[in-house]
Amino acid sequence: MSSIWHTLVSYIRQYFSITSISVSDIIEMLIIAFLFYEIMLWFKKTRAWALFKGIVIILVIVLAAAVLQFNTILWIASKTVGVGLIGIIIIFQPELRRALEQLGKGKLYRKILGVGRDKIRISDRDIDEILEAVRVMSDAHTGALICLEKDIGLGEYENTGIKLDSDISRQLIINIFENKTPLHDGAIIIRDDKIVAATCYLPMSENLSLNKQYGTRHRAAVGLSEVTDAMTIVVSEETGDISIAMAGELEEKVSVTDLKNRLLTYQKSGIDSGLISKIKKGAGTDEIQTVSSEVDNK
Repeated sequence: MSSIWHTLVSYIRQYFSITSISVSDIIEMLIIAFLFYEIMLWFKKTRAWALFKGIVIILVIVLAAAVLQFNTILWIASKTVGVGLIGIIIIFQPELRRALEQLGKGKLYRKILGVGRDKIRISDRDIDEILEAVRVMSDAHTGALICLEKDIGLGEYENTGIKLDSDISRQLIINIFENKTPLHDGAIIIRDDKIVAATCYLPMSENLSLNKQYGTRHRAAVGLSEVTDAMTIVVSEETGDISIAMAGELEEKVSVTDLKNRLLTYQKSGIDSGLISKIKKGAGTDEIQTVSSEVDNK
């Protein structure tokens, strides 16, 4: 037993020996830790989680083989690791693409590069119109999907539907989702103060942890939230319940009051100019803060 322990210690010393740590090493470790954390979050939400557990088991077996000097197992592992990586990339290409999109949704780069906005996204009137439409459709058990675009554009999904470019009104939203009307199937997309398109098709979520009772409408809402930062409001046709999909999560049985609070948060999220933009604007930064204060006062 002691010989195995000494062999393991020698392997650790051989491959993980650190003579000194510099500031760049610490920064590098933080970057690696952040990437590893994001990858683990992605694994937990996709079917890749089962694959990850299998890979961990294989790595444990290979490590044990290295300690115990099982040369045949080590030879097989060295010959198959390259092919295995290529196979993983091919099989999980959709999940890998989604993971990169999730990484690109982070707010850190927007804060630094200054690709934020400096105005509210929708007006108080628009919020009232959306709330009233959702309330009426909830009471009438009218199924609905309302997508509110944020920083990641929804152009590719907008192109799957019929373009409207109409003002936001409760009458229009209710009429769109009225059963058996030409535009009721699919989602509407709201950008700023306009309904830009209707009957849009959204990507279905492949998250295996989602409740099996969710239909296509809820899975489409979650699917969009997995690949974009949009906020999607769902009204169930069966129960009339209101749900909100954001960041790959679905919040169920949301009250109209809670929905209003979410919409107010969405409204203020437009005031998010990045550092570089503020430097370029100079005095304009004070104007942004003034607008933000006015919104908070409301």
